[in-house]
Amino acid sequence: MRITIAQLNPIVGDLTGNLTRAIAVYREAATTGSHLVVLPELYLVGYPPKDLLERTWMIDQVEEALQALARETSAFPDTALLIGAPVRTGSAHGKSLYNGAVLLQRGAVAGVQAKTLLPTYDVFDEARYFEPAPSIGLFACGGERLGIAVCEDAWNEPDFWPAGRMYSFDPVAELARQGATLLINLSASPFCQGKAQLRRKLMQNHARKHGLPLVYVNQIGGNDELIFDGGSMVINGGGALVHQSAFFQEEVVTIDLNAAVPLPETDHDDGDDDMASVHDALVLGIRDYMRKSGFSRAVVGLSGGLDSAVVLALAVAALGSEQVLGISMPSIYSSTGSVEDSRELAQNLNVPFQVLPIKAIQQQYLDALATSFAGLTPDATEENLQARIRGNLLMAFSNKFGHLLLSTGNKSEMAVGYCTLYGDMSGGLSVLADVLKTDVYRLAAYINREQPLIPMAIIAKAPSAELRPDQKDQDTLPPYPVLDAILQHYVEEGLSRDAIISKGFAEETVAWVIRTVDRNEYKRKQAAPGLKVTAKAFGIGRRMPLAARHSHDFTVMYESTSPVER
Repeated sequence: MRITIAQLNPIVGDLTGNLTRAIAVYREAATTGSHLVVLPELYLVGYPPKDLLERTWMIDQVEEALQALARETSAFPDTALLIGAPVRTGSAHGKSLYNGAVLLQRGAVAGVQAKTLLPTYDVFDEARYFEPAPSIGLFACGGERLGIAVCEDAWNEPDFWPAGRMYSFDPVAELARQGATLLINLSASPFCQGKAQLRRKLMQNHARKHGLPLVYVNQIGGNDELIFDGGSMVINGGGALVHQSAFFQEEVVTIDLNAAVPLPETDHDDGDDDMASVHDALVLGIRDYMRKSGFSRAVVGLSGGLDSAVVLALAVAALGSEQVLGISMPSIYSSTGSVEDSRELAQNLNVPFQVLPIKAIQQQYLDALATSFAGLTPDATEENLQARIRGNLLMAFSNKFGHLLLSTGNKSEMAVGYCTLYGDMSGGLSVLADVLKTDVYRLAAYINREQPLIPMAIIAKAPSAELRPDQKDQDTLPPYPVLDAILQHYVEEGLSRDAIISKGFAEETVAWVIRTVDRNEYKRKQAAPGLKVTAKAFGIGRRMPLAARHSHDFTVMYESTSPVER
């Protein structure tokens, strides 16, 4: 059997564009002798479509698109099409839709396999929209009995999570039990560090365990905060990888299952689950967020620090140097080096560069507030004024010239609120919101791997917001290696205060970090959407209350009454 893997990049809601691309890919594959063309989960509407699924007109358009695709298959009777789409259940009870894998062949819908396991953790909320499959079965195609699973259906493998399975049912095992000769998984699996290798091992385990070849097709592209990395694959019945698609780019390839041979172990590309993959994910996330939102140019405020330097380099990689503008806005506390380092960075990246001093504007603000603030000691209020002046100037460029303002704060700062609302948090997209400060240094090293695009003076200088004389980040924060390690345990792993302390961290430091993370939830709620690259990002996958009172200390308060006292 010849199967075409169509690892495509849909735009959420763009039925016309997604359909047109699917038809073009199908026709090309059919004319070259493919027996089956497979597209990702919910490809027609893009993933995740969110509340667009609740719009009746959108589902009507999906049905029209599926009819158009079915007509296409009538011209190529030997080539079937398997595509992800929302499908009406036809029931008056429960949710009105299935998350379906639709098999189209010879001018008609040959079958629909609905998704069985509907994830509701982290960024997923599928039970909000879909009913689980009422049953699963096999589909005949090209002389094979297809066992079709949709994304999460393949993630309940008991060999991987023997003590922590989320569901009691294993759809892949059931498909194998029914006599499938080929397993296919349509997926929209978002990127995070380390996931590509886990994904490959999981799929290999399914194939090896059941002695069946497996075809896995994943979406690529950036959709809001989520980045989909592709990495589609074909695995033979012995569990050996026989094809690995590219990461972070579209790829359409036809594989002859009978002729496929195992790849050498050295050819296994897991997306390089270190800074290379994070770099490529962020570049794709910037490019797609802008392209799919209608922007072609970006503006970045350059402080002379590392975060803004890395964001500028990523933006250039995503858009090209001519589409990015760098602006330095020195205040009375900015060092000469910060401006000159930013200028050198812009020159290295061939980016247009402007300097807009804010000293005079800053003084006007202080003069306007002088009477009201008379006798009061300067504090963060005056510091934040500088950040907000800069935010206003950058937004003026965004409004006047149509640039998207890229916010430059990192995850460490966002976690503890070391950032200014309506100041450095201004922007349409927060590029480093899920990258800890220690990883920003690693990203910089990766960016400089071939030539020093980011000046060493920027990398070497102590981090500083430069909002008061001789200010350094670690006047306020724990050292970044300590802070980031605690944040990793608390935010990503969900450990308690005592569990983190037991790992050797100072009790006072842990308590401060946890307290500061919790009380800055309101800031993150108002931040620009941030690109997700770790297992737990601030954003749609972390939903914490704002007006709340919770503590790691718990005391039961009640009035004790004994029988004697009665």
